[in-house]
Amino acid sequence: MMKPRNEKWRPSLGLVIFAVLASVAALPLVGLFFFRLYDNQLIHQTQAELIAQSRVLAAVFAREVESRLDAGIVLGAEIPLGARPDPEEQVTPIRPALDLAGNDLLRRRPDALAASAPADPAYVEIGARLMPIILETQKVTLAGFRILDPRGVVIAGRQEMGQSLAHIEEVATALQGQYRAALRIRVPDKPPPPIYSISRGVGVHVFSAMPVIVNNRVAGVIYTSRTPSNIFDHLYQERGKFILAGLAVIFATIIIGLVFSRTITQPMRELIDRAARISRGDGDAFQPLAHYGTREFAQLSQSFLDMAEQLSRRSDYIAIFSSHLTHELKSPLTSIKGAAELLLDSLQSKSDNLTRMEQKNFVSNILGDTERLEAMTQRLRELARAETAPQNEHTELGLVVGGLKSRFPTRAIDANGCLERSIGMSSEKALIVLSHLTDNAIRHNAKHVRLEAVGEDTTVRMTVSNDGDPISEPNREKIFDAFFTTRRDTGGTGMGLAIVQAVMTSHGGSIRLLPSDKGVAFELQFPVG
Repeated sequence: MMKPRNEKWRPSLGLVIFAVLASVAALPLVGLFFFRLYDNQLIHQTQAELIAQSRVLAAVFAREVESRLDAGIVLGAEIPLGARPDPEEQVTPIRPALDLAGNDLLRRRPDALAASAPADPAYVEIGARLMPIILETQKVTLAGFRILDPRGVVIAGRQEMGQSLAHIEEVATALQGQYRAALRIRVPDKPPPPIYSISRGVGVHVFSAMPVIVNNRVAGVIYTSRTPSNIFDHLYQERGKFILAGLAVIFATIIIGLVFSRTITQPMRELIDRAARISRGDGDAFQPLAHYGTREFAQLSQSFLDMAEQLSRRSDYIAIFSSHLTHELKSPLTSIKGAAELLLDSLQSKSDNLTRMEQKNFVSNILGDTERLEAMTQRLRELARAETAPQNEHTELGLVVGGLKSRFPTRAIDANGCLERSIGMSSEKALIVLSHLTDNAIRHNAKHVRLEAVGEDTTVRMTVSNDGDPISEPNREKIFDAFFTTRRDTGGTGMGLAIVQAVMTSHGGSIRLLPSDKGVAFELQFPVG
């Protein structure tokens, strides 16, 4: 089947489902590019740990300084009144506030400078006392520690002993009595793997400068640093869980794909195949689908197959009807044409080769065939009206029976039962039904016609019986076929019962021939109006 040249491209259902499933499966991978949020969380966690460790060392440092106040140890800058903590507040937490996504990332930490003067021996002694604590703490926390005196000179630490860090921004702030932390660019000891570039947290270092306060004066600074936990190291440590999560995503995606295929894709492909087979005239294509999938698709498929089957039956009916109609029209038209040609030859002949009686017989034949064509045309018009869909029609059976008796005043028509019931059909079409049945009975020598109506929930069942000639067994299956008649020689068109059946069917009713030992009986099912 060729696709129109300018037809707009549209994705197939399978492509849409594949795209959805691929997107679902890729969501965990896409999440890798949002590591900055997790990096920030790791940075906050690192800063909080440094605050806690620094605070403990600051408390120990302060006690050492307090024990040497009487010996004349020199303190640093005095804290301004506005920066001093409220004595009434028992809790003064320092919350992590570094933000990797903001403007908190500074350049690499400046190198230490030579001190302008050596550190006070009292502070050097305190540093020596704190050094064992620092070393034990580093074994567990992996953080870097520098203990500074009030002038910013390193008095304890693995490196930079005796050098000054007072020129560094966060240290300068702490020497004024305020806590400050900083994110700085870190140059790693060795190049990280390429995949580490996804996370910005790999190339930064967290620095924390905690002031040591004694008598509202700065006694020193606990300067700590640490690299945040690496997110990929964390993923590797939890690799078992992530592998299970990945397998779960893949399994869920496969299950979703199978559900989509079972409930949508396969039924739709089968329905498309059925449509192609129906277009090729395959009579077996009207069978129910093997799998309907969803309830809505089952309703859609069944409606489509019902519609296609109805259209197919309609097409077959039209073909058969056209063939029969052509056959029925051919005989009178051939007879009319033959008689007219003979009359024309007689008029054109110099000698009158047809007698007056023969001419009269030919004209009578033409008139008789014309009347037959007129009767057939009238029946065709009635059949067309019978097959039109009803438009909120209803009438009482009693009125229809009264009209029937008026149309056949010389015939014995008896009616009883629930004639007051309203039926879903116009009085005109109901009268057409009963008139054809009565006329058909009269043509087959019936003397009495009996109508008996019985009311039911949704229908009115009426039995129409007569005492006319019975219908032979071979003809019982053909009586509702269009153009079938046993009285063609007396002007029968074979359309009466076909019209009756078309009227009843188009209005949601039915008609059937009942078995009868004597005469003929039909059962009509009228819808309730």
